[in-house]
Amino acid sequence: MSYKSKEIEPNRFRESIGRFYDDFEVGHIYEHRPGRTITETDNIWFTNLTMNTHPIHFDVAYASKSEFKKPLVNSALTLSMVAGMSVSDTSQKAIANLGWNDIKLVAPVFVGDTLYAESKVLSKRESKSRKGQGIVKIKTIGKKDDGTIFMEYERTFLVPKEGFSVDEKANY
Repeated sequence: MSYKSKEIEPNRFRESIGRFYDDFEVGHIYEHRPGRTITETDNIWFTNLTMNTHPIHFDVAYASKSEFKKPLVNSALTLSMVAGMSVSDTSQKAIANLGWNDIKLVAPVFVGDTLYAESKVLSKRESKSRKGQGIVKIKTIGKKDDGTIFMEYERTFLVPKEGFSVDEKANY
């Protein structure tokens, strides 16, 4: 379960989002919500923030001459959004991201597209060097609201077992 409340004193509960190592099951698929509709402002600001100068992302006249006939959403933005959508359900409690593999961009994304994500647990194992922690590998896909898959990647992260996380110990 990705959402739990812990009673910290009588009639007082603290929200706890994310999964412990113990909560992951190989083969389980988590659909991440809410989705997000990409705006022109998202695309232009992200493109400028990351210093991507390719005009396909922000020059309508240039993009109109491309095979797409309109600006493409910056793929680093869509990767960031899809990853962000998955955090609360997969890696909210993670200690560290360990790697990203096989990032594939399989369809274009345009302003106005609504994006969703889902992740499948590929593997998990206890850490050999860190007591109370485990390594989880997931495959995440990004889908448009019409079901078109536009992105997929694998991500590996280190996550604590229940009873070993910072948020269980912290009093904030």
